[in-house]
Amino acid sequence: MILTITMNPSIDIAYSMTMLQSDTVNRVTDVQKTAGGKGLNVTRILHQLGSNVIASGLIGGVLGEAIKDDLTKAGIHHDFMPICGETRNCIAILHDGVQTEILESGPVIEESEATTFLSHLEKLADKADILSFSGSLPKGLPTDFYCQMLAVCRGKPVVLDCAGEVLKQVLQHDIKPCLIKPNITELSELLGRKVSTQTADLKAALSSTLFEGIEWLVVSLGAEGAFAKHNNTFYRVTIPKINVVNPVGSGDATVAGMTAALERGESDEAVLKQGNVLGMLNAQEATTGYVQMANYQTLYDQIKVEKV
Repeated sequence: MILTITMNPSIDIAYSMTMLQSDTVNRVTDVQKTAGGKGLNVTRILHQLGSNVIASGLIGGVLGEAIKDDLTKAGIHHDFMPICGETRNCIAILHDGVQTEILESGPVIEESEATTFLSHLEKLADKADILSFSGSLPKGLPTDFYCQMLAVCRGKPVVLDCAGEVLKQVLQHDIKPCLIKPNITELSELLGRKVSTQTADLKAALSSTLFEGIEWLVVSLGAEGAFAKHNNTFYRVTIPKINVVNPVGSGDATVAGMTAALERGESDEAVLKQGNVLGMLNAQEATTGYVQMANYQTLYDQIKVEKV
C-alpha cells in the first residue's frame, strides 16, 4: 500500500476567462473545483495507475469535508486527521493567455494537533509499503516537522517532494528519505551556487556530502528531462518534445510514477521512465493531476535512460 501525505491541502478553483478587468465585476461561467495540493495530485495519479493508495494529512472545516467528498466520489481511500482550522482555497485565474494565482496560506496548526498527527501517521505508516510526502507545511508547524514525520515512519521508504528551509532541515537530519526530487533551481539554492545542466556539474552537485544517506536523487530539468543518482550510479534521462498544455502538477505526476515503481521493486530504468512519462502525460492535459494512460506506452518507448 502507498500512503500519500498532504499537510496543507486546498480546494483548487480554476476560473477561465477571456480577459480580467480590474476595479469592476468579472463574471465567470467556466469554473473547475478540485481537491488540491501536491500530495493529492500524487494520489490521483497513483489511483489512475491502479495502485493501492490511501491519502492522509491535515484537513478541517467545510472545505476539508468537500475535499473528502471529492476523493470519495473518485473512489480514492483517505484517512485524514481533522483540525480546528479551515482548509484553504487556492484560486487560478486563466486570462489573456496567462495565469494569475491567488493562494491562501491555510490554517494555523496547534501544537496539540501536530502531536496527535504524528501518532496518526505512525499507525498509518505501519500498514504502508512506501510513503510520499509532498508540498509545504502549514503555519504553526516547525520547519523540522518532516524530520519528525520521518522518525515515526520507522524506516519505511519515503519519497519526499519539498523545498527551501524544510528540505534543508531534512538533509541535516539523521533519518533520511529514500528519494528527493529537487528541480535545477532548487538544487542550486541548496548548494548555494548555480548548477548547470552539464553532466559533470550535475555529478559533482549530487556527490555533495549534503546528500549523504539518500538512496535516490532525481533532478528535474524541464524540457531537458532529468538527471539522477541511485546510490553510486548516475543517469541522464532524455525525453521527447511534447505539446505542453498545462505543466502544473507534472512534478507531482513524476513523483507518483516513481513511487509506484519503487513499491513494485522495478529497475532503475523503469523507475525513471515511469516517473518522466507520467510527468509528460500530465503536462499534455488541461486538468492538473490527470493523465491519458492510452498514450503511456508511446511516450515510454521514446524516453532514454543512460548511465553516465
